Amino acid sequence: MDRYAAAGDEAADRARQQERHYQLLSALQSLVKELPSSFQQRLSYTTLSDLALALLDGTVFEIVQGLLEIQHLTEKSLYNQRLRLQNEHRVLRQTLRQKHLEAQQSCRPHNLPVLQAAQQRELESWQAMEHRIREEQQAMDRKIVLELDRKVADQQSTLEKAGVAGFYVTTNPQELTLQMNLLELIRKLQQRGCQVGKAAL
Repeated sequence: MDRYAAAGDEAADRARQQERHYQLLSALQSLVKELPSSFQQRLSYTTLSDLALALLDGTVFEIVQGLLEIQHLTEKSLYNQRLRLQNEHRVLRQTLRQKHLEAQQSCRPHNLPVLQAAQQRELESWQAMEHRIREEQQAMDRKIVLELDRKVADQQSTLEKAGVAGFYVTTNPQELTLQMNLLELIRKLQQRGCQVGKAAL
């Protein structure tokens, strides 16, 4: 008798899973209509069905949320690093200007031409420093781009391992845009509250 009850429970679970899959697929299909037609064409019924299956237990929603939080922390950290570098450079410029101004204010008029000549030489050497500062900023920008590219690859790999349709490591701009659209679909579903509640299963 217990075997029959267990079989009935399994059948009921399968029916709930199928209903849930249908709800997610239907929601995805309506969200896809908001995308540009070029991307609508690339998101086949099979892809959307596979995506709905991956979303059934709610784990992918949690993964996407975690990846988003990591991305925001990374972006904030990189932004703060760049800001610190810019502030260091601004302080250097302000210090030089202040030093020149103070020297000119305390200089006796007959020594002013000598001071101005010395300051002009210092400004010329400062231009070389400005070149180094620009190079440092460009190096920082390159580092930021590489770090963000690594984050994207990590996200793609994580979602691929989680079995999310359409995700694999790529640098192809069209594929990246498609993946961004898929992520946006997942986030919109999450915002609409389409996650599987524990009580629903």
